[in-house]
Amino acid sequence: MTGYLRFLHSNRRWLLGGFALFLMSCFGQTFFVSLSAGDIRAEYGLSHGEFGSLFMLATLASALALTQIGSVVDRFGAAGVALGVFAFLAAGAAAMALSSHVAALFVALFLLRLFGQGMMTHTSFTLMGRWFGRERGRATSVATLGLNTGEALLPLAVVALAALVGWRGTWWAAAVLLLVLVWPVSALMSAEREPDPVPEGGRELRARDWTRRQALRDPCFYLVAAAMAAPALIGNTVFFHQVYLVESRGWAPAAFAAAFTVYAVTTVVFNLVGGQLVDRFSAMRLVPVYLLPLGFGLVVLASVAGQWGAFAFMALYGVTNGLSLSLFGAVWPEVYGTAHLGSIRSVVVAVMVFASAAGPGVAGLLIDAGVPYPAQLAALGGYCLAVSAVMARVVPLLRARVLSQSVPAD
Repeated sequence: MTGYLRFLHSNRRWLLGGFALFLMSCFGQTFFVSLSAGDIRAEYGLSHGEFGSLFMLATLASALALTQIGSVVDRFGAAGVALGVFAFLAAGAAAMALSSHVAALFVALFLLRLFGQGMMTHTSFTLMGRWFGRERGRATSVATLGLNTGEALLPLAVVALAALVGWRGTWWAAAVLLLVLVWPVSALMSAEREPDPVPEGGRELRARDWTRRQALRDPCFYLVAAAMAAPALIGNTVFFHQVYLVESRGWAPAAFAAAFTVYAVTTVVFNLVGGQLVDRFSAMRLVPVYLLPLGFGLVVLASVAGQWGAFAFMALYGVTNGLSLSLFGAVWPEVYGTAHLGSIRSVVVAVMVFASAAGPGVAGLLIDAGVPYPAQLAALGGYCLAVSAVMARVVPLLRARVLSQSVPAD
């Protein structure tokens, strides 16, 4: 514990900057946008499938844009990147508040997804991977607590605020908050950090530095991406259609919102545990097992009609999500190095964003077509189990490749 507190104190400015990026990313995350979904659909006369498709198209467009702008993290200073991302995300929140046509709604969703879920998290993950070496897992787990904090506090806060100022007023509040925080966060990130050296005589588990083109030619890249995209695909699907789930089960309106607290607490605990495990065992060793709790949670949510099923799912999903936050920041540097990390991760994040868009969109169309939602949840659980089995075969091959490239410490 003393060592952990020393780590937090000595790296507080960089960790706090990464934390702030993840916290502010919440304004572009599916769970936050979905809190206004009922009001938006009612005001624009959209069905579940129509709004889900609009959300999916905006998210897919943001994913494509991210592959083009994501490399700015490699080419510009952290403070400048943070300044730009905050400004554009604030513009997206203001656009949502001002939207009066479906086309304007699409633009607002595009900005929120690109600079919230996309660039905010991409920037923080990339900086943690670049700034830290031996304690990369711990640093990533601390930074991603910003997202956990937002998931725990914002749903109930938004419900309360929307009751006072309406859903548009809530988005204005988000835009103002982003503009207020942009300067202090940029100041925190104005100084770069050099990774801690490996102890003398030790060996660093470090892959050679791959370019993005080389990584995209590697078949293992797509297998690892499929494993790492599962929480985004599944979590966004469930969260986006939470109102439909609650209504179809006859649960109390606030039931799922209350379960977010359980999810957030579990995520925080296993995020911190995951950071320690990554630094001790490596991220790759955890990839084959981290999806299993989510798979079991989906089986529970698909088969249990009582409200306790929502709490059980959220707790089990929290285990997977907490581990994934540490893994997502550490797996890619372990496999492909750090020199072109921002460029490579821009593609990875685009895959994640694509998954987060495809899930809600396809599920909404299936709901409109009359496909039972429990059957959809069960199918997603099967996906988790299948991917885990594949990664159990792939990870040993990756570790052997990286170990063959490990270098003595200077």
